[in-house]
Amino acid sequence: MHSPAFLLVDPAHFEVAYTINPWMQPGAWRADPAGSRRAARIAFNGLVAALKGAGAEVEIMPGVPGAPDLVFPANAGVVLDGRATLARFRYPERQVEEPVFQRAFQRLRAGGLLNEIHILPDDYLHEGAGDFIWHAARGHVWAGYGPRTNRKGLDAVAEFFGREVVALELATDRFYHLDTCFCPLPGGEVLYYPPAFTPEGLRRIRNSVPAAMLIEATDEDAARFCVNAG
Repeated sequence: MHSPAFLLVDPAHFEVAYTINPWMQPGAWRADPAGSRRAARIAFNGLVAALKGAGAEVEIMPGVPGAPDLVFPANAGVVLDGRATLARFRYPERQVEEPVFQRAFQRLRAGGLLNEIHILPDDYLHEGAGDFIWHAARGHVWAGYGPRTNRKGLDAVAEFFGREVVALELATDRFYHLDTCFCPLPGGEVLYYPPAFTPEGLRRIRNSVPAAMLIEATDEDAARFCVNAG
């Protein structure tokens, strides 16, 4: 049995250089770039140490100048059952990551960590594991769409994996990926932030999970990223 394997990206080229969601503040980064880079490096080194300490394998790929958000590889694609589908990003700022991750995933396949790689057509948008969350306790995938992933991208990824999918429409750019506002827990419970979803999305959540197992986050919880499962 293989140890769990994680793909990380070295943060040497990470910065907040543009704004594609309401949380990004380039001005705050420019106020202390050296301090922010140190903080990123400390966080990265701590994560690597924790993963290795837990017995996981860690694959580290180098960063690329001009692609600062490469350090969020959960958005690079979805990996499940030894198969992967690669992301198609909505914004040009992140589209530069697509060929970088395609080469990285091809190396993982050559190394025996993946069996198959699926590439979506250009007009299909899907931003990876941020919008496609496997919930082992419930035996299905929770999938988000709206601000970043579009519905045909979601449907294509769902068809590729052939798993049951509960599709949830997101209502606001403030919570642009499902993993920013929805966190499935190992016991089958779900922590979620209701204002992030459309009425239909809320109906689907509440019809899928008993009320006693739903945990509603407050505005303060969400603002502090307490619901962020990514």
